[in-house]
Amino acid sequence: MGGDEFGRFAYLLLLLLVVGGYFLAQGRRNLGRVAQQAAIWTFIFVGVIVAYGLWGDLRRTVIPEQMRVNGQELEVATSRDGHFYLTAEVNGAKVLFVVDTGASQLVLTERDARRVGFEPDSLSYFGAARTANGMVRTAPVRLESFTLGPFEDKGLAAVVNEGELDTSLLGMSYLGRFEMTLSGDRLVLRR
Repeated sequence: MGGDEFGRFAYLLLLLLVVGGYFLAQGRRNLGRVAQQAAIWTFIFVGVIVAYGLWGDLRRTVIPEQMRVNGQELEVATSRDGHFYLTAEVNGAKVLFVVDTGASQLVLTERDARRVGFEPDSLSYFGAARTANGMVRTAPVRLESFTLGPFEDKGLAAVVNEGELDTSLLGMSYLGRFEMTLSGDRLVLRR
């Protein structure tokens, strides 16, 4: 736990002690009711903390990105975890991608491959990719259609990753079709 995190924790604990002390002082005669109210406020307090901690994940699931389109330019803001996420329509299905300039190819998870019309169990995994988790096998596929904002491509080459991948990757084989500009917490893709 870093200094900032410890300071926040200490502040929240102090706040909890002050609020709890107030309720105890006010309800000395009726401690059963005070205990009930304290339990309710504790649940509310814990609920707010949990909701705040999960907000980034919930936001990414409910509202995957904040993408703005301006003509032939697409702008996306960084997410809370520091990555850029974009939703593309692949073979008619919406797929969430993380922008990954370290990935050389457009990579689909097995789950996303199923959603866009491929059966991962019937693919030929004869390729290999070096990842942060070691070597994984890959199967080449061709995407009939790929639409990202105003940009539509046909017949894109991609691979299905046999490894444990949470989110599909928008790699350099696709990103290389754009002029990319990174400015602070914004990524701009232009054609």
